[in-house]
Amino acid sequence: MSGLNKGVGKVEVALKWDPSPVGEPDHDLDIIAATYTADDPHGAPAYLVHFDSRSPDGTITLNRDSRTGQGFGYDEVMTLELTRLADRYARVVVGIAIQQRSGHLTFGRIGGAGLRIREGVSTLSEHGFAEVADSTAATVAEFVRDEESAWSVRFPLRGYDTDPGDFAAVMGASD
Repeated sequence: MSGLNKGVGKVEVALKWDPSPVGEPDHDLDIIAATYTADDPHGAPAYLVHFDSRSPDGTITLNRDSRTGQGFGYDEVMTLELTRLADRYARVVVGIAIQQRSGHLTFGRIGGAGLRIREGVSTLSEHGFAEVADSTAATVAEFVRDEESAWSVRFPLRGYDTDPGDFAAVMGASD
């Protein structure tokens, strides 16, 4: 690669939320990464990483999967090693989905929900979900590889009202 800009390399996506009130079902939020090929960057994902899984090549890993939000700080963490992804992959979209076990649970009904995206010790994005409070799922980051194989990132916080299965199928569709 030429030039001084090497792009984004290894990224950590971390999610936190407060446990549900006593007597209510557990709140379960999940990080989902969808990987797309260069020949179909807005089509069906080549693969998904979610729910205590990892990519076939080990470049995207869900390191911690919380089903309750209990713990201190960020309870669910995913690592994306973008520079190790094969050249055939050109886009990775990261989203957050709320499991809908009982009723219609939105981000606005979950206390303390927050997201942090870091590269090393540098925070790239950090926020709550107030802008998508009425949603059950949201895209939070899009990583795109350029012609020189450098990865860039943007943060399109976009809400959806859908269950996790349907969200995984539409989260990377073009706007």
